[in-house]
Amino acid sequence: MSLHPTLQPYADAWTHSIEAISELVQPLVEGEWNRRTPCPAWSVRDVVSHVIGMDCEMLGDPRPIHTLPRDLFHVTNEHQRYTEMQVDVRRHHTAPEMTSELEYTIIRRNRQLRNESRDPGTKVRGPFGTEQTLEEAMRYRAFDVWVHEQDLRTALGRPGNLDSPGALITRDELLAALPKVVAEGAGAPAGSAIVFDVHGPVEFMRTVRVDAEGRGTIDGTPSLGPAVSLTLDWETYVRLACGRVTADVVADRIKAEGDPELTAAILLAFAVTK
Repeated sequence: MSLHPTLQPYADAWTHSIEAISELVQPLVEGEWNRRTPCPAWSVRDVVSHVIGMDCEMLGDPRPIHTLPRDLFHVTNEHQRYTEMQVDVRRHHTAPEMTSELEYTIIRRNRQLRNESRDPGTKVRGPFGTEQTLEEAMRYRAFDVWVHEQDLRTALGRPGNLDSPGALITRDELLAALPKVVAEGAGAPAGSAIVFDVHGPVEFMRTVRVDAEGRGTIDGTPSLGPAVSLTLDWETYVRLACGRVTADVVADRIKAEGDPELTAAILLAFAVTK
């Protein structure tokens, strides 16, 4: 294998999730491709289109030249417009067209990964023409594909892989965003500590501490008098952090102790991706 050891976990996680997606959608009849997913405004077809489109961009394919319709009311900013392009261009594709393009994209990406010899720090094209390192790009693909695998599983009633390699990368990605959620998004006061106790297929306990300057840090040491303590299961944590549900919808799955106003502010700011 020529792939750098740092990149291998991301390649393995991507492979695991993309193969699961392929297995999920291969037997679907035409109507099932139109099922709504938890991903706001996207159907099964839309989610798969997004996955195909983003991996085509990893392959260096040119972005489609396509004009979005004016009636896509869920598209309200440039980020969404950028993302929607790869989705809308495939909206009228048939089930066989979708599955064959997905399979072809997987074959091409697997070949790319087998031949990948670049350093993890190599700069590659990111969204909006930005630059990111190859490691960042591969980590985000592993995260993105696992989250969309879960979208499809929910839509199709096929739960699973909540503890797969992609789940662990998703855990790390979401935890890295947690200090900003607490300190900036929720405005937790200086000197406060907020404990997150997550159970289920992926388990962890983390404390976010806000320093005197209002900056948040995260560690695995329990706090003895936290301002807020939140206990919830892993699936609910993911759905909240990825903007698939709001806290009021899953209130029965969240145990909160401490300052109710700060609790509400944290849960309101919890979504770091949508």
